[in-house]
Amino acid sequence: MTPSKQDVAGKEDLIRYADNYLREQDGIELYRALAAAETNKARAAIFEQLAAAEDKHAARWANLLRKNGAPVPAYRTSVRVAVLGWLARRLGTRHVIPVVTGFESSAQDDYAGQAEATGIPAEERGHRRTLDAMQAQAEGGSESILKGERWHRTSYGGTLRAAVFGVNDGLVSNFSLVMGVAGANADSRFVLVAGVAGLLAGASSMAAGEYVSVKSQRELYEQQIALERQELEMAPEEETAELALIYQAKGIPAAQAEELAARIISNPATALDTLAREELGLDPTTLGSPSLAAGSSFVAFAAGAIVPVIPYLIVGGGSALLASAALSAIGLFAVGAAISVFTAKNIFRSGLRMVGIGALAAGATYFIGRLLGVSV
Repeated sequence: MTPSKQDVAGKEDLIRYADNYLREQDGIELYRALAAAETNKARAAIFEQLAAAEDKHAARWANLLRKNGAPVPAYRTSVRVAVLGWLARRLGTRHVIPVVTGFESSAQDDYAGQAEATGIPAEERGHRRTLDAMQAQAEGGSESILKGERWHRTSYGGTLRAAVFGVNDGLVSNFSLVMGVAGANADSRFVLVAGVAGLLAGASSMAAGEYVSVKSQRELYEQQIALERQELEMAPEEETAELALIYQAKGIPAAQAEELAARIISNPATALDTLAREELGLDPTTLGSPSLAAGSSFVAFAAGAIVPVIPYLIVGGGSALLASAALSAIGLFAVGAAISVFTAKNIFRSGLRMVGIGALAAGATYFIGRLLGVSV
């Protein structure tokens, strides 16, 4: 029997099927890596179930390829999956789950317009909710109704993501500075001084800004917790009623919610901690360290800013300029590749895009320097 026209997939469809198949294989490998890295057996079992669900998705795309006489592409573990698996083993799965949640959101969006993916977007959305619940449990077991607000918006990628972007800021800004000074035909010594000054000034500025930001945020959170403590002392009945409503909103029957709230409020220490988590969306034990945030920002910025300066510490003249440009290009590609781990984009495309952005910024400052010349 000859298949109808609409049963035969076109070339673009086959390419899409193959891409989807490889995407699902990535998901399978990633969830298996998380299961292997997870020390909690119950959580590891959940990762295994998620891997099995992705395996069913992959089978759907493989069947479509075979049905249309196309080969199923061979899969090799991607760099992204390898990196995330390594991070999960070293840091724990809770530091990787926010990134994986982003992958599930991206997959849900990509499948939304594909007729052959019927049912998959809903399943991917379910996976994301499962991951959210696991992350909330890992962070203390509370899923506040305010979770989508305030500092919880920064959970995607966490500290690792912030460090990568800090390095990127330092590299791009100091590369542009070095090229601008070099473009003015300045002596290599002046370029070196400008590069080191740019590193110290930029890193110090980032550290100071981060310190003030985290310090202000911490003071605000402490004030909110202090007000909550005052309300708990002055009106415990009202706080009990509010907490009971929160639990009812999570699906707990009214009678059980009221009993649970009353039991929690009866213990002042537990009550304040629970109210801070449930009503304010805050974890009193992790309000952030201004000094640690400032130090991390300084180190991340400096790590990127030192790259274009290194050649000027070793050689001089035109050789230093070319070496600085080459080393910075390598650094920019590495940063772009690292960013792709968090954005789920193609590693080479992300790396080349970052090189292009850095080249445009540095090229502009270089030619401005050429036009102005040495003015001092």
